[in-house]
Amino acid sequence: MYRIISGKWKAKKIAAPRHFDVRPTTDFAKEALFSILENTYDMQSVAVLDLFAGIGSISFEFASRGTQDITSVEMNPKHTSFLNSTAAELGFSLQVSVQRGDVFDWLKKFRNKKSFEIVFSDAPFETEEKKYQELISLVLKNKYLKENGVLIIEHQSRMKLDHPNLTDTRKYGNVSFSFYRPYEEEGSIETTEE
Repeated sequence: MYRIISGKWKAKKIAAPRHFDVRPTTDFAKEALFSILENTYDMQSVAVLDLFAGIGSISFEFASRGTQDITSVEMNPKHTSFLNSTAAELGFSLQVSVQRGDVFDWLKKFRNKKSFEIVFSDAPFETEEKKYQELISLVLKNKYLKENGVLIIEHQSRMKLDHPNLTDTRKYGNVSFSFYRPYEEEGSIETTEE
């Protein structure tokens, strides 16, 4: 069960069937995350990629806040079915495009096709560090981020995900969000000559 915190469906509770093995982002962490994002981006005009979308805690939070372009990637067919039915029930079907597939395969298949302001990943907590590093690399090297974009990885606080593009890590109990900036476009670095 999780709650949409703000926007059109503020305070709406969404309950997944009991047998679903999911761990939605806590309200406390989600509230803090969206507070950071809303200070940087206009929620109505961003494109969002939600990786390991689960049962939609993050996707539907964006949709409730007016984001019109959300791509949710999730491998579990029961979860994708739940995402689609919940999106329809809440009137988000036009905003949320649910894609069923393994996140790593999906990122390899669609590289350089579309860029997003916000890429969010909430991989299973038991994911190994090298898989997180592969994920960071796939997102950053394949132009999934726009120039002003950000990749946010949700992970266990005891895991440190160092990377040259890491700009910040925020800790909320046993959950942390690590923020990564896109690679600089080659040739876009301005040099000033005296």
